[in-house]
Amino acid sequence: MGGDHAPDTIVDGAIAAARHLDAQILLVGASDRVEAALVPHGRAGRRGVRVVDAPDVVEMSDAPAAALRRKPHASIRVAAECVSRGDAMALVSAGHTGASVMAAYSAFGMLAGVDRPALATTIPTRRRPAVLLDVGANAECRPRHLLQFGVMGAVYARVALGAERPRIGLLSIGEEANKGNELTREAHRLLKSAPIDFIGNVEGREIYSGVADVIVCDGFTGNIVLKTSEGLVETVESLLGEELQGTFSSQVGSLLSRRAFRRFRRRVDYSEYGGALLLGVAGLAIVCHGRSSAKAVRNAIAMAYRFATSDFIGRVEREIARSER
Repeated sequence: MGGDHAPDTIVDGAIAAARHLDAQILLVGASDRVEAALVPHGRAGRRGVRVVDAPDVVEMSDAPAAALRRKPHASIRVAAECVSRGDAMALVSAGHTGASVMAAYSAFGMLAGVDRPALATTIPTRRRPAVLLDVGANAECRPRHLLQFGVMGAVYARVALGAERPRIGLLSIGEEANKGNELTREAHRLLKSAPIDFIGNVEGREIYSGVADVIVCDGFTGNIVLKTSEGLVETVESLLGEELQGTFSSQVGSLLSRRAFRRFRRRVDYSEYGGALLLGVAGLAIVCHGRSSAKAVRNAIAMAYRFATSDFIGRVEREIARSER
């Protein structure tokens, strides 16, 4: 029931995922509305999906903690409990980010050795995709939290991106170890001594250069980076389109460059990556953009499937334990 176009877009994405994955998908929400969204897909389209009734919804204007207490049958809470009971292996939500994080934390608990969860998202770079975390789960962090984010991000990069030896960078205002505030300076010291391939500080201009496979920051900074990047991509696309359509000669060029333009859009389109994985909780949870298309939902479910079948949680636990020795 979460997202700007729920439940129709969510249902469409789930149907597409069920068609391509060997998995059962539970659609958790107000059953009458979910059933109505399933009608256009016909009987064949319903294969691989099951509806779980959850009549309440956490609205975007709700305070998450109060809403989850007041609405025990909220779809996000019921969905998290399905995973906690073992009825499902992963949670995917495009709804209220705060409520999704709190519902997952409450239902799953935290992994041993992890103090705070972190939202990790995949971003494009000049070389290959990279991981940015935290992008919104924690507005305030301590140095130890950033160390844990780096370790968890390294496991994410290995499983999701195929990086054999992920390079970890710390987002700061300068490359030197003594640059930044007290948080980044102390986090630099901890990351440097951890059993990971820490390459040092990464400046804002290097985020998309490909110099690092994992970029660590607090959730306040990460969320601003993410939202700024989304706005910049939309602006660049709009300006590029206007320039290509501006004159007759450029219109001809536009026709010739459409394939390159489509490749560019694919590389920077957030829907290609699905959603942000909530790292640190003792269960799989993926939080999608509120504007997620059916394609983004499908890819988020595919991501959940990939992590669920690769012992991801166990691998994170082992890496965290190793970093604390």
